[in-house]
Amino acid sequence: MTSASTTPPASTPEIICVGETMALVTPTGAPLADAHTATITLAGAESNVAAGLVAAGHRAAWASRLGADPLGTRISSELARRGIELWIDEDDDAPTGVMFKDPRPEGSSTHYYRRGSAASRMMPGLLPPERIAGARIVHTTGITPALSPDCTAMVDRLFADARAAGALMSFDVNDRRALWSMSDAAATLARLADAADIAFVGRDEAERIWGTATASEIRAFLPTCGLLVVKDGDVGATAFAGSDEPVFVAAPTVDVVEPVGAGDAFAAGFLSATLEDLPLADRLQAGHASAARVLRIAEDMPPLD
Repeated sequence: MTSASTTPPASTPEIICVGETMALVTPTGAPLADAHTATITLAGAESNVAAGLVAAGHRAAWASRLGADPLGTRISSELARRGIELWIDEDDDAPTGVMFKDPRPEGSSTHYYRRGSAASRMMPGLLPPERIAGARIVHTTGITPALSPDCTAMVDRLFADARAAGALMSFDVNDRRALWSMSDAAATLARLADAADIAFVGRDEAERIWGTATASEIRAFLPTCGLLVVKDGDVGATAFAGSDEPVFVAAPTVDVVEPVGAGDAFAAGFLSATLEDLPLADRLQAGHASAARVLRIAEDMPPLD
């Protein structure tokens, strides 16, 4: 049995982000197998983007499904504390997903417990068209359709409803190898990225999924995407808008503490500048600046003041 835990306000936020957020458990002072204590925070690409946009002064909502459990309560409380508007369905029969980080000297690994999670049961009715009306951007990532066939159908409906409402559809490829087969990922992610008004993809990620080696090859592979942003790590990012000449902006030099979350921060910065109608070069610069702030800390989101 499910129940809606939040009601959208009378007016619509500028941007609506849709996807799963999990509880993130990080052991303190030892690898996961040996640790006796741990911290619990959050992990979710779309909610990271929403948090970044709110921090930049925009009004953002996050739509998802959480278990009717303490971890779901913890997630919703933390996101609300950050000023994000929450449009959540609570699920009495499925749990909130959990992610464990395993820090080791040779590098951290992650372990996911999200199969059968409440978010994997998101369906096309999660976000009715009337909730989208008035929004300027709807954002999701390639993680969401990978969660289940119902989630794929929900994302397809999002694309259609966003277009019908006159909102821009933003899509970050954000491939997760553990969630689905290479063939399913390659086909679905290409279809969605090419249909998006704004799409983000890492150059190395695209090479792994589609075999495209350069930003120009990725553009040729996704010719109908309205605005394609290809990120190339510490080199920089290139934006392709229609048939215009591509715009490249180099990445700043950053002393990296933890790379996780930087891609979400880049998307938040770029989308913030998009909402402000800034030129493409300024949008890329805003993306780099936002990513740099997250690269310098261990968490996915900057701490609240």
